[in-house]
Amino acid sequence: MVEAAAALVYVVEDDPEVARLVSLALRDFGFACETFGDGAGVLRRLQMEQPDLCIVDLGLPDMDGMELVREIARRCSCGVLVLTGRGHTVDRVMALEGGGDDYVVKPFEPRELVARVRSILRRRGAVAPGMAPLQRRHARFAGWSLDCAANLLRAPDGTETLLGTAETQVLRAFLERPHQILTREQLMGARDLSPLDRSIDVRISRLRRKLEGDAQNPKIIKTVYGAGYMLAAAVEWT
Repeated sequence: MVEAAAALVYVVEDDPEVARLVSLALRDFGFACETFGDGAGVLRRLQMEQPDLCIVDLGLPDMDGMELVREIARRCSCGVLVLTGRGHTVDRVMALEGGGDDYVVKPFEPRELVARVRSILRRRGAVAPGMAPLQRRHARFAGWSLDCAANLLRAPDGTETLLGTAETQVLRAFLERPHQILTREQLMGARDLSPLDRSIDVRISRLRRKLEGDAQNPKIIKTVYGAGYMLAAAVEWT
């Protein structure tokens, strides 16, 4: 059975040392993490992929942190934790009312920060490292269904096909994040994937031959040139 993907956290912090400290703490506890030095960078990234949680500093070089918290809340359903040197009550209230889930004042204890991240994800139903994952086995999409435990793909007409483990892993990655652009590295579950490694393209080609009426003009698994691939279908889990 495919393991649940690590919860993804975006860290928006213009102080490189603080960003490094937060990232190390998160990765030490099993989270996936990306860092951004300004608000514009994370807003661009949100167009490509939405995280499970954002950690946002209020003192950013290009925009007001409160504005960024509100914009993230408007664009994304992820959790938001404000990490800032501002300890005034009015800042705390504004951040929480603007869409923040929690508020941590610098200096901070890394393990407490991780505990607060876990707490937000737990309240939102996301799976954080060390938390028991939801046992989601069957997925329905575009008339198809996948039994993730048995690697069994069922067509709209009832025809069943046994998928290989690698194909099931890729298809489940799509089903876990429909309508989101996934990079080749994310689909392979590997970091620093060589540009010459075409394994993922082969797996997607095999899936398209099974899922698509015309594999050359796919409607379910779409290519987003220069970015990755996307599942263009609603998904229902049971």
